[in-house]
Amino acid sequence: MSIRLGVIGSSSGNGHPYSWSAIFNGYDKKNMEKCGFPAIPNYLSKQNWPEAQLDSAKVISIWTQDKENSEHIAKSTYINNVSKSLAEMNKSVDAVLLARDDAENHMDIARIFLLSGKPIYIDKPIALSRKKLDDIYKLQQYEGQIFTCSALRYSNNLILSKKDRLKIGNIVSISASSPNSWDKYAIHLIEPLLNIIPSDDFPLRIKKTKTDSEAVTLNIDWKSGIHSELSTLGPVESKIKITVIGTKSSKELVFEDPFDAFKSALNDFIYGIINQECRSRFEFNLRAVSLIEEGLK
Repeated sequence: MSIRLGVIGSSSGNGHPYSWSAIFNGYDKKNMEKCGFPAIPNYLSKQNWPEAQLDSAKVISIWTQDKENSEHIAKSTYINNVSKSLAEMNKSVDAVLLARDDAENHMDIARIFLLSGKPIYIDKPIALSRKKLDDIYKLQQYEGQIFTCSALRYSNNLILSKKDRLKIGNIVSISASSPNSWDKYAIHLIEPLLNIIPSDDFPLRIKKTKTDSEAVTLNIDWKSGIHSELSTLGPVESKIKITVIGTKSSKELVFEDPFDAFKSALNDFIYGIINQECRSRFEFNLRAVSLIEEGLK
């Protein structure tokens, strides 16, 4: 029997309730074209269906703060039930996808599911400060109940292979940039960065700069000797990029495949539920949120 999922949305500018639900349920092409996020039907149409679906779970219920929006997501992704409340959803599902990226509302929405012991995937970023992260984790009933990530942590586009590392040599610097705001998009740079640097590395010096256009840059000198520069560029048209410079050569990583990243992250969430294994460790999330907080000071 597949895991019964509830999906919760939506927040401004975030189409994850559509794309995440489609990965489990498939989608209706005609309705999806009207989702308001042209990139979603574009990359969904490039997959082979139903082979592209994850068959280990199904989204059976949706709740958003707007009934009409809920009904459109449901029609687009074959969700049978539109819940009237979070409490109603909690009674009918085994686990939850909190597919909203407004971090300030995460704890209030997640509370009922955490206290009832339901596994929950909380969209990025889980929190904008260490205190808020601690507050959410205080509601966790067992290790591994909370899963959170930027799906870009799983992107093959942003991972250095062993072959890449040998070719680059010892890493000297890493620069990364993303469009949009620091509070919502810095996590897409931070998590891939933390995958590249040593797991026990920590910042020795951090310097933040901000321009009138709301662009934010965080320069970090790490204990390992690596220098990193993370920049969110504000409202510009730009791909997410990471450039790694080593003692032998350099490598540019460019994010190109959102479907693969989302599917891999969702699959890992379900894997953790089935195997009762923590797949999103507090220590990693604390490192990530700490850097988000530094950029917001």
